[in-house]
Amino acid sequence: MKHLLKMMDLSTEEIYEILNLADQLKYEQKHGIPHNHLAGKTLGMIFQKASTRTRVSFETGMYQLGGNALFLSASEMQIGRGEPVQDTARVLSRYIDGIMIRTYEQSEVENLAEYGNIPIINGLTDLSHPCQVLADLMTIREYKGKLDGLKMCYIGDGNNMANSLIVGGLKVGMTVCAACPDAYKPSATTLEFASRFDNFTLTTNPLEAAKDADVLFTDVWASMGQEQEAQIRKQAFKGYQINDEVMAVAKPDAMVQHCLPAHREEEITTKVFEAHANEIFDEAENRLHAQKAVMVLLMGDKD
Repeated sequence: MKHLLKMMDLSTEEIYEILNLADQLKYEQKHGIPHNHLAGKTLGMIFQKASTRTRVSFETGMYQLGGNALFLSASEMQIGRGEPVQDTARVLSRYIDGIMIRTYEQSEVENLAEYGNIPIINGLTDLSHPCQVLADLMTIREYKGKLDGLKMCYIGDGNNMANSLIVGGLKVGMTVCAACPDAYKPSATTLEFASRFDNFTLTTNPLEAAKDADVLFTDVWASMGQEQEAQIRKQAFKGYQINDEVMAVAKPDAMVQHCLPAHREEEITTKVFEAHANEIFDEAENRLHAQKAVMVLLMGDKD
């Protein structure tokens, strides 16, 4: 593993390597065991999209690993004034040890990896959100003790979360069922990948997707950059909500996960959210531990 660009690039073995190291680092952090694996290393964090969890978890993670994180706002960099991303990649490669970028176009992440010579981590694009899904898989395994053989249900927009959850879930042996409106399906590349698996279903019926699910996911109806579509999307996604009716057809001990921020009474009811708040905020915490594992594997000194 040279970079983390999208879930599609990771093998099943690499996913489990990240999850196992994340579990170890979480244990060490909780028990005050030093793990300065990135002492003297610097991560540059490029943000073209605003962030709460991504910035804080990466910055804190680098501190806990003994390294340093630099916040680089795209509006304050030359990349925001027209410098080609490939030039930015080549310059930053001379200064720092890795780049995390949170942006719109997947091509920007891919170009950084192509032209730079340091590890690139996708902190979110419109296509993919691998760091979040690694944290999600980590959380599911904490609660359920395994991943293989479980049923994952996703209800809502076929966005970056849907794309990454489908790929990640299938790679670790989960049955995956997604319920999305016809006009808001996951990406064509995601569906082409998923079509190779017998344990994937795409439907427009949330109750069908949720039947016997071990874990249910959703996300906001209008993601960052889609605010102008909010009213249209509210109409399109009516009925695509995790609520009591949906939970009733899932397994009695089903988990609920949400990448946050959550819009209560839209994609999830307040009642369901609060009933599963511990799971959801454990999921949010695990961003820290999963990303630390990614950074150690990509930026740590190789034996």
